[in-house]
Amino acid sequence: MNTTAKHTQAGSCCTACACAHGHSHPSHAQEWKKLLVAGILFAAALFCPAGGWVKTVLFAASYFVCGTEVLLKSARNIRAGEVFDENFLMALATFGAWAIGEYPEAAAVMLFYQTGELLQEYAAGKSRRSIVKLMDLRPEFARVVRQGSEAQINPRDVMVGEITRVRPGERIALDGVVVNGEGQLDASALTGEARPVSVYSGKEVLAGSISVNATLDIRTQKSYENSAVAKILELAENAANKKSTAEKFITRFARIYTPAVVAVAVLVAVLPPLIWADAAFKTWFYRALIFLVISCPCALVLSVPLGFFGGIGGAAKNGILIKGGSYLERLAHIYTLAFDKTGTLTQGVFEVTSIVPAPGATQEELLRLGALAEKHSNHPIAKAVLDKARQAVIIPSKEIRLTEHAGEGVEASCEESVILAGNTRLMERFNVPGVQAGTGTCVYIAQNGQYKGRLEVGDQPKPGAKEALKILQKQVKQTVILSGDAPEAVAKTAQELGIVHAYGGLLPAGKVEKLEALMHAAPKGAVTAFAGDGINDAPVLARADLALAMGALGSDAAIEAADVVLMTDELKKISLGIRIARKTLQVVKQNVVFALAVKAAVLVLGVMGFANMWAAVFADVGVSLLAVCNSLRPLYFKE
Repeated sequence: MNTTAKHTQAGSCCTACACAHGHSHPSHAQEWKKLLVAGILFAAALFCPAGGWVKTVLFAASYFVCGTEVLLKSARNIRAGEVFDENFLMALATFGAWAIGEYPEAAAVMLFYQTGELLQEYAAGKSRRSIVKLMDLRPEFARVVRQGSEAQINPRDVMVGEITRVRPGERIALDGVVVNGEGQLDASALTGEARPVSVYSGKEVLAGSISVNATLDIRTQKSYENSAVAKILELAENAANKKSTAEKFITRFARIYTPAVVAVAVLVAVLPPLIWADAAFKTWFYRALIFLVISCPCALVLSVPLGFFGGIGGAAKNGILIKGGSYLERLAHIYTLAFDKTGTLTQGVFEVTSIVPAPGATQEELLRLGALAEKHSNHPIAKAVLDKARQAVIIPSKEIRLTEHAGEGVEASCEESVILAGNTRLMERFNVPGVQAGTGTCVYIAQNGQYKGRLEVGDQPKPGAKEALKILQKQVKQTVILSGDAPEAVAKTAQELGIVHAYGGLLPAGKVEKLEALMHAAPKGAVTAFAGDGINDAPVLARADLALAMGALGSDAAIEAADVVLMTDELKKISLGIRIARKTLQVVKQNVVFALAVKAAVLVLGVMGFANMWAAVFADVGVSLLAVCNSLRPLYFKE
């Protein structure tokens, strides 16, 4: 039962907490053997026909076989200046029992305390291992094709550019692109999405996914250390380092709570005999010893971090990576939730929704001129115009000379024509008369100074976005859009999705400024969150109380920028994450209230003489075991 300095300083239940954080015991079998020997000696003492010193020796032997380690730990901690931990409390309580002649109880308390600690350590360790296993996406091997033959090697030894082969039922070892094969992948371990994903030659795939029904040859694009699955596991393993407010409170509480209870125990032993003449010192001293045994804060110190770890694990199972307990706590308390528009609320795929020619022009002519102007542009809106032209079998073939006007549009020279395609500012620059303004995002087109009409371009909301936002609006106080898109387009999307507050035309600095205004307007301590793609919105993500990256699977920048990483771009994942976070906090509060209530009740009963050492041991170890079991509930949270 290894004790760490960190846990000792916190006045914590060192053995169990060490296990909860992944430090396993060097030899459980040896400890169980010690307890078995101690149990046999204790039973022999109880049923020994001889009396007197024989029973005493057997009880003492049982006590020292199972309790020597506790006594040594207590001595070491006292020398280090860390007095008030559970080892000190157990040593003091059992020494007191020896002093008043309660030999059976002294031996029994140490025996059952150590048994409980081992059971507790086993339960906590098993719980943590089950959480890690559920989140563990590590491939066991990579099947590499070299010189026409296959070899199973460690994924860390695969070079970038090598071909790996994945058979049905096997896990993809490294990120790459399919070069041969077609089938379906189960990516639920990464995204929480149960539906299989279709893959084919040329399709990028990520490590951790499982081939459902096909043999795939994949050319690796990243080393194992840089793969998405390695980054996900690193986040999960380091999540415990970012403690929540509740975890920090428990650490501070334990430092004050344990010495305070020791002081009260001294008063319980000393004051009644001094105040009342008929109060026997031995009786009150025994009650003080019960007080000491009960005072161990194991249930609190163990169950709170394990509860947060379970919540983080449960979220990871559903495709939501939370970087620590502090962020999970903020997720549960979002007051204002701001969204980027394109790619977050909408599909991020522009399309021409309406062609509005000016008098004297036709739709075909307008679309042809737009396609000519946008022919060599990589802008998403230009691509939408070209896609619409291809659908109408209008394929521009003329050579053009292109001049871009930043933030306004393009000027295209073609034979005897000069075509303008852009926003109203471009039309004003060239003094084009008769421009008829449209709603949303529009591409206004003119030829040789004459207005020809406009192409209205829209970005459709994601499927299910409106329904997801209805649920979110019940969970948070207000939802807001902060976007760099045209104000008209932002207002249109907001109206479609039922969002009241929407701000468009914002540059990155403008988004930060508007977010800060929202933060100042919120009540003190309220959490203002921002959900975006995690790449283009880095400044506003960094400024928000909580940053959520949507659809960040495989994006290094998004994983770095965000506090919460949603592995798919589904808005419902935010709602699910909030529910998991609130469920976790509920479980943590249940553990704290339950542990304190039981301890308080047994403390009072002990002082009144209605509780003995057996009840005290239950109030310590038994409550800890129950709290550990309750802490696992968030791990199995389902939609």
